[in-house]
Amino acid sequence: MNIIIRHEISAKYPTLRNPFYTPQGATSLREGIEAWQGWSTYSDGSKILGLRSPNDLRRGLSDMERQKVEKRIKNLRINDNHRPENKRKFKIEKLTQTSASDTMLDVDNSNKINVETYFQNKYRRLLYPFLPCIIARKNIHLPIEFCDVIPEQRYMRKLDRDLSDKMTNFARQNPTIRANRIQTGLNILNYQNNEYLKQFGMEVSNNMAVVNARILPTPTIQYHQSSRESRVRPNCGSWNLRDKKVINGATLSSWSVLAFLSYKDLPDQAIKLFVRELITTCQDTGMNISERDPPICRANPIGDTKESLQKAWLKARDKAWGAKPQLILCILPNTGLYLYAEIKRISDTVIGIATQCIQSKHTNKPVKQYCANVCLKMNIKLGGENSFLIPEYIQFLVDEPTILMGASVTHPLSGNNEGPSYAALCSSVNVKASCYAASIRVQSHTDILTDLANMVKESLKTFYQACGLKPKKILFYRNGVSKSQFMYVLESELAAIKYACQSLEADYRPTITFVVIQKRHHTHLLSHAGLHGTSRPTYYQVLYDENGFDANRQVPPVYYARLAATRARLYSFSFRNTDTESSEGVAINFGAVEGLQKVN
Repeated sequence: MNIIIRHEISAKYPTLRNPFYTPQGATSLREGIEAWQGWSTYSDGSKILGLRSPNDLRRGLSDMERQKVEKRIKNLRINDNHRPENKRKFKIEKLTQTSASDTMLDVDNSNKINVETYFQNKYRRLLYPFLPCIIARKNIHLPIEFCDVIPEQRYMRKLDRDLSDKMTNFARQNPTIRANRIQTGLNILNYQNNEYLKQFGMEVSNNMAVVNARILPTPTIQYHQSSRESRVRPNCGSWNLRDKKVINGATLSSWSVLAFLSYKDLPDQAIKLFVRELITTCQDTGMNISERDPPICRANPIGDTKESLQKAWLKARDKAWGAKPQLILCILPNTGLYLYAEIKRISDTVIGIATQCIQSKHTNKPVKQYCANVCLKMNIKLGGENSFLIPEYIQFLVDEPTILMGASVTHPLSGNNEGPSYAALCSSVNVKASCYAASIRVQSHTDILTDLANMVKESLKTFYQACGLKPKKILFYRNGVSKSQFMYVLESELAAIKYACQSLEADYRPTITFVVIQKRHHTHLLSHAGLHGTSRPTYYQVLYDENGFDANRQVPPVYYARLAATRARLYSFSFRNTDTESSEGVAINFGAVEGLQKVN
């Protein structure tokens, strides 16, 4: 059926696996990249340097500009255009370091001539001899103006933060808009006049599938009893923190501020005003900030991040009369991933201190709501507890001590086998399932969690140490498993869970529910409200159940496992463009993080 339905479509439109793509409604992202529905392509024309026209480049390209262009266009497929009757296809390997007028060619192994003169004598005069040449296969040199980009090429590189945000905004559409676009796509496909379908006596309905749904009761969230509003029921998936105090506010007595900006870009006074507002918000929210004037440090964003963090650590300790520092508030100049990754790698694995990263743009005019969100993150990182669901909505967990586990495996980016895979297990550490701890393993490229038994043992011990109870029930949620792997994963990982329990005590046999979570399907039946666009649907497959569990009581912590695995990838040496990554034997255990709260 797939072949019959797709045959005519694939001949007309670009396809990738099952979807097809058309330029209708496309949007330009930046530097010649366009976003189509589900597809990123290069558009015609060179816009990489953000200039108005090639005439702006008559001065030539600097080394930095040339490297930027070369990085963007490498492996791009092109046609030459100086012989219209015999166009050839090439793939770009690199750019010459010199312009066309300064790049020399060997002619007949005896005479040398520059590229500009060669093409002028044989074809036509170059309009832009000051630009470098493209080097294609077999060391072929082509002037840039003699090359045309083949349209509709998929953009395979990882998007930077700016492009990723633009892509997200393009893809994020409300359900009504998305449904209308699907209908538009259906009209473009024109199945009614598809000759191949007619020959097989097939028809495609114009109506979307209809599924039965139900709206579950909205749970109530509990804050500290001293709050003016101690209980809140979210409305459409959201609520605010006004007049609310966290359940358990942490104390912050030793910390510092590390700004990766110059005094000119962000004066001390601006930092102090932001810190003052942040402290006030933290106090109002139930935290105790005993150090209200933390030392301010400066650092070069492209300098030695380790040394900068260590100096900030020492300043915090000195200010607190030798007390161990608890937190470094890092102010970043932009949304670049490299600096953020280095901060997290060094603070988590070298220095051993919590860090809270914020963007400098938020410090100029402190907003109460933003400070409140930062406060929640800080409180969790310092060992506090923000909120929990009242027992009536988690009766299944309250009746008997129950531990929730979410497991995920992430692999290197598609097409890149460098670096290891990461397995993460996030588990609740209290009976209210409001705090979670994560265990990480570095492993080979397999979808099975190879050290799951030890990870489960760690989680069970952490639960017991935190609340003095042994879990009688285990709810295990597994992400990233295809249907063909169900039985293989169940057999392997269920055995590992049981082995972990019995290795702690021979007669310890908690009842287990094993649920696989899938996202790549097309029936939109959600378990949560979507705040922006159309939420990605989640499908739960129960593979094993000793608890008599049902779909109305799902509380999956898999998203935390995904976050933990992503954090672990930031530690990877391969992320910093080296190839000295160890592939086995690395174990990382994070402190508790609260449910309903993304950690940054």
